Amino acid sequence: MQQQSAETIDLAGLVADLNSLLRLKTNVIGMKLFALVADMEAIPKIRRPNAIHTTDQIVSMAARLGWTVGITGDDLVGAQCRAVIGLAPQDDKWLAGENYVGVWHGTAEDARKRQEALDVVPFGRYQALAVSPLASGRLDPPDICLVYATPGQMIILINGLQYTGYKKFEWGVVGETACADSWGRALKTGEPSLSLPCYAERRYGGVPDEEMLMALKPQHLAKAIEGMKALAKNGLRYPIPPYGIQSDVRAGMGVSYAKK
Repeated sequence: MQQQSAETIDLAGLVADLNSLLRLKTNVIGMKLFALVADMEAIPKIRRPNAIHTTDQIVSMAARLGWTVGITGDDLVGAQCRAVIGLAPQDDKWLAGENYVGVWHGTAEDARKRQEALDVVPFGRYQALAVSPLASGRLDPPDICLVYATPGQMIILINGLQYTGYKKFEWGVVGETACADSWGRALKTGEPSLSLPCYAERRYGGVPDEEMLMALKPQHLAKAIEGMKALAKNGLRYPIPPYGIQSDVRAGMGVSYAKK
């Protein structure tokens, strides 16, 4: 499939197809960085926070409440949230991670290693960020899309990405600040980025136990959907029906591979 440009993709159509294929319960959202605050504030129906939040909370306002929200670094609780999305410097003080010693890590060395492992947006390019339900079209195009899904839904999404132009995906787990594994990495590299949402994402962002997060460009999401449609025609679709752990497997395998 020839990859579409972000500007030519029907975002509402993507969401409709994705929900039909995976039966998602959480809004698929877009995220976009802005070099100028004024450009973020010009988005239709944009909401601006009147309190201090984590980025996890801002993301969930779009994913769980359906809001379009814009922020600057001043709206976020501290340097960690700001630095991941490039709204604060990743300087020596930030890299030291002193606040995490005795909380998430046993030594200052461990805390620094974790900070150094994070994928972050370089500082100095952007002043603001916005999130919005993808189907609204208000961030057209977004830099990345965020898809919350269960492991069963997520593996079908990944299979869709791999249906053509196969590549092995290799993702890491930084632990706390796992937003660097998802939107931090995707914004930085442009590559599909899977994460296990961390304690803060679940505590402050309300991400339920069963959900994982995939961050990817609109073009990659469109590719995944085309792949999932092809898989569905081959009988490989969500939900995945359990076959039975004591059944003779040949009948089930025969459905998928009878013509091979």
